Amino acid sequence: MFFEYPKILFLEIIPVLLVLHYLYVELTGRRPHFRVSVATPWKLSGGSALGWIRHLPFVLRTIALVMIIIAIARPRSSESMERIDTEGIDIMLTMDVSTSMLARDFNPDRISAAKDIAIEFISQRPSDRIGIVVFAGESYTQCPLTTDRATLINLMKEVQTDLIEDGTAIGNGLATAVARLKDSNAKSRVVILLTDGVNNRGEITPQTAAEIAVTYGVRVYTIGVGAMGTAPYPVMTPWGVDVQNVRVEIDEDLLSGIAEATGGRYFRATDNTKLMEIYSEINKMEKDRTTIDSFPLYKELFGKYALVALVALLLELVLKMFVIRRLP
Repeated sequence: MFFEYPKILFLEIIPVLLVLHYLYVELTGRRPHFRVSVATPWKLSGGSALGWIRHLPFVLRTIALVMIIIAIARPRSSESMERIDTEGIDIMLTMDVSTSMLARDFNPDRISAAKDIAIEFISQRPSDRIGIVVFAGESYTQCPLTTDRATLINLMKEVQTDLIEDGTAIGNGLATAVARLKDSNAKSRVVILLTDGVNNRGEITPQTAAEIAVTYGVRVYTIGVGAMGTAPYPVMTPWGVDVQNVRVEIDEDLLSGIAEATGGRYFRATDNTKLMEIYSEINKMEKDRTTIDSFPLYKELFGKYALVALVALLLELVLKMFVIRRLP
């Protein structure tokens, strides 16, 4: 507790002086008096408890004066409060679902690893809106921007390689993601584009899609997934599924160029651990902006002191009207 006007508390010297004066008058007998012919009634009542009641009005009046001075000094209490404003980020996860994502250089394969790690990434971004775009020979939106984590994760689990015509339309995938972000009011708009191949399909070239991203202020992080050299890939034969080593071809120059042009960064993931580290690094780089404003919260306390003063004055009035005047 503190006082807004502490100098007013010096007025408390007034009730102290009044108490000293009252005691002086009582002890020295220098108080108003009158002569009577017989003092017997007063002698009989002087030693009783009722004789002390006549001091109560002064006590109550003094208490009221003390409380009024304290109330005028404006007692207050304060505590520090914090307001936290979190500014989320809009993120589109753009994933290659061409059949080459079935390669088994990741455990159990590329697309399963990419989905599991993306789900972990989603769970670590509670204040962001996140959406999903998938592409192969063409692209479409699997999930628009949303904060509904349960729906988002369920739709990510449903991503698979046989949803659309095969191929690798990187430009279409990126353009679809940017289209979902262009009307966003978020301060930061991000695309995380994951692919394991070379652009060979689509009406929009990757370079054009990158230019569109720059126009709308969308930052693109690109991830190339695949082991160095060759990777085991399941191939259907007349005798069943045969796993063959297939050469890994990723257009790293293209992915690096897209990332550099949009202010993002290119990553190469060669296994599950590396892919997880990449998402973790992106997660750190794209932290939501949190502003903490600290401010005091004041509470006025003068009311209870004013109430005590009022009660004391009312009691004094009642004593004077109904008790003191009836004393012998």
